[in-house]
Formats: sequence, structure tokens, C-alpha cells
Amino acid sequence: MDNSSGVGVLDKAAVVLAALEAGPATLAGLVQATGLARPTAHRLAVALEHHRLVARDMQGRFMLGPRLGELSAAAGEDRLLAAAGPVLARLRDITGESAQLFRRQGDYRICVAAAERPSGLRDTIPVGSQLSMQAGSAAQVLLSWEDPERLHRGLQDAAFSAAALSGIRRRGWAQSVGEREPGVASVSGPVRSPSGKVIAAVSVSGPIERLSRQPGRMHAPAVMAAAERLSESLRRSAE
Repeated sequence: MDNSSGVGVLDKAAVVLAALEAGPATLAGLVQATGLARPTAHRLAVALEHHRLVARDMQGRFMLGPRLGELSAAAGEDRLLAAAGPVLARLRDITGESAQLFRRQGDYRICVAAAERPSGLRDTIPVGSQLSMQAGSAAQVLLSWEDPERLHRGLQDAAFSAAALSGIRRRGWAQSVGEREPGVASVSGPVRSPSGKVIAAVSVSGPIERLSRQPGRMHAPAVMAAAERLSESLRRSAE
């Protein structure tokens, strides 16, 4: 099969990236894997490094760069948002509470999708809302499975403790009662990428009067089922 696109430099860059898919490579290894001339392989690898599509490891070997992960996450977010609407609507109907989907963005979490109660007292979180990573069950979920350094940094000034996050990792879901906002309770569960990384949190939230001071007992099963449906949707789309 002809893999040529007719744009030679792009075809060669694609060959370099494909070679690095197997792991880090020296320049000599890259030349051997791609069949490109040494000057060409070096020039392309350095150009791709400039655009963060290629990086270097501690030994100076070429490896796939962080920009590829960012592009993959953006593609995953599109698939996630496409699946979120009906899943959140079903979660709202099952629990009778507002449902949201949060993604982390730096030191904040962003509401990227929501399904609100049609009537009555609501805990409205509009799509696009930027909330703290220091309080709330969704923040707990988004932080619980981070690497140790980011987890330690995220616990500074947080309303929850390392012990609380350890409990969340064991049982798989989080709850908060008046943590982010007085009178409001919530339950959240993790949405995972096909690789298993936690990339979002599904939540239900509402007044403590309805959710009680142990909201997880009431709504954790439905929240976890919704999170798993979204995770499964991402796995199917990646196949």
C-alpha cells in the first residue's frame, strides 16, 4: 500500500514519529528505523522537537513529545462531550438532582457539560463555570489519582486531606457536604481514558436537605454507573 501523501516532508516527519512510537531512539537508531539519511533524520527530529511533537529524554535520545498527548486529550474531550449529554440527563432523571461533568484545567476545574433539574430548588452550575480545585467532591476525584508531586501540591490549602483522598481511591467515589458552598452536597466519580487515566469527574449536586449529610449512600451507585458509561464510550471510540 502506498503511504505517500504527495507531501514529502510530511511523509518523512510521519515516519520519524512512527519510529518513536516504539520508544526513545538515538539519532543512529532513528536513521536505522526510518531509512532516512542521517542529516534528514536529524533535521526533522529537531524541527519536530521545536513544535513539541518530539522531546528528549535524560540520555538525549529522541522520544514522542508532550504536544501529542495534548492533541490526544483534545480529541478525547470532543468524544467525551459528544457522549456526555444523554448520560448526564439520565443521571439527573435517576437521582432527581443536577448533574455535571468537570475537567481539570490547571488550578481549576471547569464544568464542561451539565443537565439541570427542570424545576424546584436547584444547585445550578452553568457550563463554563470555573471552580476551585481545593474543595468539592469533583475536585477530590480529579486530584485523587494524580502523580504524587501534583497530589501533594494540590493538597496545600485544600479543604480535604491526603487520608480522604486515599479513601476515595479505595472506594472509587467522593462526596462533599458544605465543602465548596454552605448548604450544598455532592457526589462525584471518575471518568477514565482508554489508558486508565482519570480525565474528568461526573457529579450530582443539590441542597443538603435533599442529599443528606451522607450523599454517597444515596447517589454513589448512579454516579459511578454514569462515569463508567462515559469511560466505556471513550474505550469504544478508541477501538
